[in-house]
Amino acid sequence: MHILHVVQLYWPAPSGAARYFQEIGARLAAEGHRVTVLATDAFDLEHLWMAGKRHIAEPIGSRDGVQIRRLAVRRLPGPSLIYPIIRRLMVEVGRIGRPGIPLLRRLATLTPQLPDLVATLADPALADVALVHTTNITLDFALIPVARWAQQRGTPHLCTPFVHLGEPGNEQVVRYYAMPHQIDLLRQANHVLTMTDLERAYLIRRGVPAEHITTVGAGVNPAEVTGGDGKRFCAIHNINEPVVLSLGVAAFDKGAVHTLDAMRRLWAQGSEAVWVQCGPAFGGFNAAVAALTPSEQARVRILGYIDNATRRDALAAAAVYVQPSRTDSFGITYLEAWCNGVPVIGARAGGVPAVIRHGTDGLLVPFGDVPAIAAAIDRLLRDRALAQAMGAAGQARALRELTWDAVYRRIRPLYDEVAAERRRF
Repeated sequence: MHILHVVQLYWPAPSGAARYFQEIGARLAAEGHRVTVLATDAFDLEHLWMAGKRHIAEPIGSRDGVQIRRLAVRRLPGPSLIYPIIRRLMVEVGRIGRPGIPLLRRLATLTPQLPDLVATLADPALADVALVHTTNITLDFALIPVARWAQQRGTPHLCTPFVHLGEPGNEQVVRYYAMPHQIDLLRQANHVLTMTDLERAYLIRRGVPAEHITTVGAGVNPAEVTGGDGKRFCAIHNINEPVVLSLGVAAFDKGAVHTLDAMRRLWAQGSEAVWVQCGPAFGGFNAAVAALTPSEQARVRILGYIDNATRRDALAAAAVYVQPSRTDSFGITYLEAWCNGVPVIGARAGGVPAVIRHGTDGLLVPFGDVPAIAAAIDRLLRDRALAQAMGAAGQARALRELTWDAVYRRIRPLYDEVAAERRRF
């Protein structure tokens, strides 16, 4: 069976969606299926709307038996602000409801654009595609043309939307993932694969048929994230105190600014813990770090992008893992921490409350609640018996049910089921 995966960012881009499809695709290829990935040439997410960011020059490649075709991004002329302005306009148009769908589809494909997408889909090499699997509903500039192509050909379409729910009762985040044209696209898909039952329940409330939605989750390969040398990490970075670790994008929505403020509170109370943040920085995060006092600066390590060996060492060194984000549909980094026996702290937002079991393998706090974040970190640093028990509980669960092999076992039957539906007709 020839399977087409459409992923806006793909290996080696640092993206959770990229990893999800890399793991699925490699296993499908190992079974003998032909897998093609269509991706953009972006390495940094911001490349989709901003010049000067990293991109991947090679248009064709392969990885783990999967063929990769990358399409160049074209943006509207003008400043990068055009993208958020158009997206904000789309939210307002979305208030019209279904009558606004044609205009929303047009606006969605204005910027960024993939000029070569239509021609690529018409390539005879894709003529035998039996199933297409798309992702990232908020990056709908790629989904809309592909969904139309699949519908015209009668090709089954699965979608993993990665809907970011945000905080309960607050539409600020989810409105960019649930505009009328996006919900309509999911209604028309043959099957929708969600990260958590929270995401599934939300989409059912928005009118996506319950029988067409399956929660599959995300996973981790334990051997890839364990075996690090925590002592080596601390020696290299001159750390002699407990490590509070955060991985991923340092941005407001990810809770990085709030974590920094929480650490400042703890330092003011006499804590000597060191905060390590690994990953790219967005927005005002760098300014917040620059505003620290010299004594505070001495207790932070802002490492930016790190290689896999350093990542494993950082995880081995961590006493607590903190990521109080409101824009995670799942949160793979919690699993990485658990594989190393590290307790985690997340926010009661997005899909995270379905991943972290509060009081069992980690702690949940309200998004943006700096005192609550500080109290949670302090509790786990002070009560090491509790921290170790939570880390052990998370580790056992991750190894039992949160691996990529387990995720694939949930996804694989859906491919056969959807392909069989096409054959019946």
